[in-house]
Amino acid sequence: MKQILFIISCILISTSVQAQRTQKLFNGKDLSGWTIHGTEKWYVENGNLVCESGPDKKYGYLSTDKKYKNFILEYDFKLEANGNSGVFIRSSIEGTKISGWQVEVAPPGNGTGGIYESYGRGWLTKPTAEKESSLSADGWNRGKIEVNNDEITTWLNGNQISNIKDAKIGAATGFIALQIHDGGGIKVRWKNIHLKEIK
Repeated sequence: MKQILFIISCILISTSVQAQRTQKLFNGKDLSGWTIHGTEKWYVENGNLVCESGPDKKYGYLSTDKKYKNFILEYDFKLEANGNSGVFIRSSIEGTKISGWQVEVAPPGNGTGGIYESYGRGWLTKPTAEKESSLSADGWNRGKIEVNNDEITTWLNGNQISNIKDAKIGAATGFIALQIHDGGGIKVRWKNIHLKEIK
């Protein structure tokens, strides 16, 4: 009986430690912990974080106030209108010119889950239509990004999309940012944005 209680205690302690390591980046109420870059719209509606094109129809970003090096990031997104967006990792920004790596979020056929280097080498990996086929064009999707030293792995709805090792990425550090593409007519919803740092 003592052994059983000891095992249960260990499991509870382990579960508690894991829960402490996972943090919500979006609280479902406001934009605490985030900074808006540009004139596009970022707001909270019905517990969702929404990005929407503004009158200027330019690039816009919402970045975390904290920088993250190695982590696992999970998030839900829903494409509305033209949902051309993305998740940046290890990034920095001047005005609305961002340096870093984007995990694509976009309508079908546009490389969701692929990795793109802005103002640099462009596409580092772009998924095939077959790999991207699990993307829901009008429903909720689950994205996952694991960044560990020089390696990035991405998943879409439980399916691995990209995996690369890159020395330039490995040397970088910076914030996480959500993007809204230029051109206007874009709207994307986000929720359940959770991060666990890798030590």
